Amino acid sequence: MLRRRTNPRRTSSSREGGVVITLVAVFMLFVVGAMAALSVDVVTLYTARSEAQLAADSAALAAARVLANSGATSDSSGTLMSAAKPIATQIAYLVATQSQVGGRALVPGTEISITYSQATSTFTNPQVTVTVQRADLPTFFARIWGTTKVAIAATATAEAYNPSGGTGASNSTSPPVAPLCVKPWLLPNIDPTTGDTPIFDTFGNISDSNLLGWTSGTPLQAICTSCTPPPLPVPAAWGYYPGDPGTTFPPPPAGSLPSCTPALSSNYQYGIAGCIQIPISCNSPPGGFAYIDTNAYPGDRNADTDDAVNCLAHATNAGGGDTVTSTNPPSVPFEFVMGSGNPVAVANSVVNADAMVSDSLVTVPVFDVGPGPTYTAPSSSVQVVGFVQLFLNPDGNAAPEAPLTEGQIKTTIINMAGCAGTSAGAQPIIGNGAGPVAVRLISPL
Repeated sequence: MLRRRTNPRRTSSSREGGVVITLVAVFMLFVVGAMAALSVDVVTLYTARSEAQLAADSAALAAARVLANSGATSDSSGTLMSAAKPIATQIAYLVATQSQVGGRALVPGTEISITYSQATSTFTNPQVTVTVQRADLPTFFARIWGTTKVAIAATATAEAYNPSGGTGASNSTSPPVAPLCVKPWLLPNIDPTTGDTPIFDTFGNISDSNLLGWTSGTPLQAICTSCTPPPLPVPAAWGYYPGDPGTTFPPPPAGSLPSCTPALSSNYQYGIAGCIQIPISCNSPPGGFAYIDTNAYPGDRNADTDDAVNCLAHATNAGGGDTVTSTNPPSVPFEFVMGSGNPVAVANSVVNADAMVSDSLVTVPVFDVGPGPTYTAPSSSVQVVGFVQLFLNPDGNAAPEAPLTEGQIKTTIINMAGCAGTSAGAQPIIGNGAGPVAVRLISPL
């Protein structure tokens, strides 16, 4: 009988191969498990980092909006910037703490830091930088390597950009401002406090920053209620020409208009109470100009102005409109107080609470009338040289108010922006809401 011989080397090799496969399987199990566990920590880390960036971005933009509304971009001394910082900081903290980072709210001061920058010798664009960080973000599976906590941080810088901030002989390299939601009022470039000097000089700089906070003893009113040529009336300080709804000031969509009593009935009223969607830029298209409404007006423009302003400001004979500060004259930085007619205040039961913005805050384009003190009547087209941001009806009551007559509106100057950049092809900056000063995030890019 033949006996089969076995190869001891072959048997040993087979056994070793089985052991290796087992070891590799066990090793891969640990490796894959560790990578899966580590990926959970990485995702958690990146999520927290994104949350931190969102909180920093939001806080920086909110603080920059406070600076824009305060008039700091129109002040060459830095005084308004210093006054606006505490309010901007408070708002930034409030906004940043609304967003949770890593599962909890941030702690102001220790986990949220805020810095500001603005030169004090020239008109400059104030910037606010918000840094958000957490040094105690817990890990889960990374603890097997001895790492129990990791740190994350995010930084954002926002700017209140006023193109009229340049100095010198020319600002042609600066892009012009082009705000949305401007009102259909074309205001001559005449300082209302003097009556014969300009609000903006020929280079787009603000001639007199002391206009900030000025409350009109001279009310804002129409120079002509039906400006049918020829000729148009001569420009006067704080008197506006109605803008043409057929060209430069097209009315907003009917569905976007507020509900008003009495009901709105003309494109002119729609432009006041609603938001005109076409931005008005320096030199104003179409054709480089803004157009005055020279068509016969079918109704009573003075009465229509009052009704539309009251609708916009939520003002009634019993009050209801928002107010600006509590001093007379108003001091800066400007604070807005929500009136009893403010729908946000009513919905949230926060009447008389402070607000960052107000529907009573509007932007009005200013057009060139040449050097004073003698002015000539404009044609139907005019050149926009700047914008003023006005608060309508600062005491919150319905217009007109004694001793004013119908069509005369009380105003407070909140901010100004001149057309610093008028070079061909310059890219307009779209303003934020009702403000002529754009708020933009400049970091991270």
